[in-house]
Amino acid sequence: QLQLVASGGGLVQPGGSLRLSCAASGFSLADFAITWFRQVPGKEREGVSCVARSSRYTKYADSVKGRFTVSKDNAKNTVYLQMNSLQPEDTGVYSCAAVRLSNTYYCDYRTDMDYWGKGTLVTVSS
Repeated sequence: QLQLVASGGGLVQPGGSLRLSCAASGFSLADFAITWFRQVPGKEREGVSCVARSSRYTKYADSVKGRFTVSKDNAKNTVYLQMNSLQPEDTGVYSCAAVRLSNTYYCDYRTDMDYWGKGTLVTVSS
């Protein structure tokens, strides 16, 4: 069965940290670009960060630059999103998605992805 599973969400105080995981089964994440999306009720889903097939290329939304770090562990077939200095506006459901791109050093926030994972809720509140 081909699937992505996002996990690691929870309740954290402002200024805290969380690490989200996106684990794949049935296919290799090494062959895909992975994007993290955030969905807040009443707002459009936004791309937060992505990592290309090669981990050398990553991208971040301006709102998370300098605070979030995306990484890929091909041995564990998992992509991580380390989130530091979390703020209330980071609250939302975070999901990961995979797309096979011909360019090894590219990723973006397109929504026509090959695989989507179920989201994990992140709540930043005191």
